[in-house]
Amino acid sequence: MRVLIIEDEEALASAIARGLRREGMAVDVSLDGAAGLEKALVTPYDVVVLDRNLPELHGDEVCRRLAGSGSETRILMLTAARGLHDKVAGLNLGADDYLGKPFAFEELVARVRALARRTGPPRPPVLRRGGLELDPASRRVWREGAELDLTNKEFGVLEALLAAGGAVVSGEELLENVWDENTDPFSNVVRVTIMTLRRKLGEPALIETVAGAGYRL
Repeated sequence: MRVLIIEDEEALASAIARGLRREGMAVDVSLDGAAGLEKALVTPYDVVVLDRNLPELHGDEVCRRLAGSGSETRILMLTAARGLHDKVAGLNLGADDYLGKPFAFEELVARVRALARRTGPPRPPVLRRGGLELDPASRRVWREGAELDLTNKEFGVLEALLAAGGAVVSGEELLENVWDENTDPFSNVVRVTIMTLRRKLGEPALIETVAGAGYRL
């Protein structure tokens, strides 16, 4: 899951980013509305967590332009204003959900996950294939009933492969959806993660390398 946080309070943005990364999400951060909108228009994020009161470009305008661009990115708007009028105004601008500050981090995570499930085709709450079961909500994985201990990146790669339903997923897609913008696009992190994931999944091997195309389960 790829998430963009647009929040001008740097300490809060960093805290949200750290928390979401612990949940296995790839997270980018922008500290003003103009830079955030630029990122959101060029990168296919699953969810944008958008503060309403932003410098450079107000969050309302960011929301309006992003929603009007035809992007499938879901928008969770944050604001200190908690009244019904403010909530309705935010939703009318094109936001998909609205969360007042202060908020419980667990609720933020739940709302981000719920919005992400609405991007792309619907998928079951538990992903299954070839004796594998992956539960995104609890972040647990089993093979033939035995639970596996995966890192966040290994979990993210496996989730992307399972969600593809047997289709090939390119290394570029995995890099884009599991890692954040600070990752060197020319690094071998995808290949190394696939290698360690294969080892943990055991035999018989489940992940196939499709030459020149990517990987599939």
